[in-house]
Amino acid sequence: MAIKDTAHAVEVATVMRLLPARPRLLALGEPTHGEDILLEVRNDLFRQLVEQEGYRKIAIESDCLKGLVVDDYVTSGTGTLDEVMERGFSHGLSTSAANRELVSWMRAYNDGRAASEQVRFAGFDGPLEMTGPESPRQAIAALHGYLAAWGDADLLPCTAETLDRLLGDDDRWTDPATTMDPSRSVGRSAEARELRLLADDLVALLDAQTPHLIAASSRDDWDRARLYGRTATGLLRYHHWMADTSLSRMTWLMNVRDSMMADNLVAIAEWGPALVYAHNAHLQRDKSTWRLGDLPLEWWSAGAIVSARLGEEYAFLAMALGTIRHQGVDTPPPDTLEGLLYALPEDRYLLDPHRLAAALGDPPPAPRVSPWYGYFPLDPAHLTDTDGIVWIKDSPRRQPPSAIQ
Repeated sequence: MAIKDTAHAVEVATVMRLLPARPRLLALGEPTHGEDILLEVRNDLFRQLVEQEGYRKIAIESDCLKGLVVDDYVTSGTGTLDEVMERGFSHGLSTSAANRELVSWMRAYNDGRAASEQVRFAGFDGPLEMTGPESPRQAIAALHGYLAAWGDADLLPCTAETLDRLLGDDDRWTDPATTMDPSRSVGRSAEARELRLLADDLVALLDAQTPHLIAASSRDDWDRARLYGRTATGLLRYHHWMADTSLSRMTWLMNVRDSMMADNLVAIAEWGPALVYAHNAHLQRDKSTWRLGDLPLEWWSAGAIVSARLGEEYAFLAMALGTIRHQGVDTPPPDTLEGLLYALPEDRYLLDPHRLAAALGDPPPAPRVSPWYGYFPLDPAHLTDTDGIVWIKDSPRRQPPSAIQ
């Protein structure tokens, strides 16, 4: 079998033929961040999923609380596009022309449609910027405020003033120095320990009063309160491990982050079929690995966790790239998987991983060694842990966002 015989056009119909059933979560992974050509493939696939398969949500690797700003805009027009792009994304994603195009398309699609027919947006990452985690204030205060407004106020474990006192100055929580210096973290202070207990009680109260809360407010409001609860408890757990001084500190932080992602994705799956977009390392079924200096890290990704919980209702397409010349990623060696794919005539393919593995034979091709820390090549030994491979030949250098009209 020739490799070319395993390749198809990147269309929803061909994607669905690779899967045993329509998944509730269709995950599309990228091998690197910041390349708009990958996001353009994502946008095109999402439009097809909406128009042909009835998908109504997209979730991306961005702050889940900031994502509420985007969702409010695409569903009700709250704010302006410029404001939403500035406030609704984390990790530098606001400058992407493709992300701006996605938000614009979703708002235009929703205009005049009933709420049940609208497309929705979600971030599924925690509020965890590269410089460190955010304060838990927004999440725990919003959860407390919801329960005070709609629940049995007599059962609240504390007042808003108590939370404010325990939280103190947000700068204590967001100090970037804690990333490298655990002694600067407040995550294991007496106040943080008390906040963890209170957050746990608030989430327990939210769960216990579910029937009343949905009837008194709305399912959307209750679902948003659940997000606040997951985020508050996850952030406080993350801060706890930020203060750790053992060798397992970074592995714990990776575990907590992807567990937060997984919990958000399971909640999104309850809502209905959605496209999920993030780095391959957060969506793959096999263990994720990374080297931080001399420290090797290994953890189960959000995708691996969700796949174990949802089974065939989770599907994973991994994207692979041939070149990113502006980052020093040039033509791949011909004896690698990317090198063999680079020899194909077209610029874009969807490949069946099982047929591709059979065509490659045994042993599989040599793994590609990345010349740039920001690009993660595919591991040929784990092809069949995916449901499809989306191959993009070249990622061209794009104009900086300020030059795009």
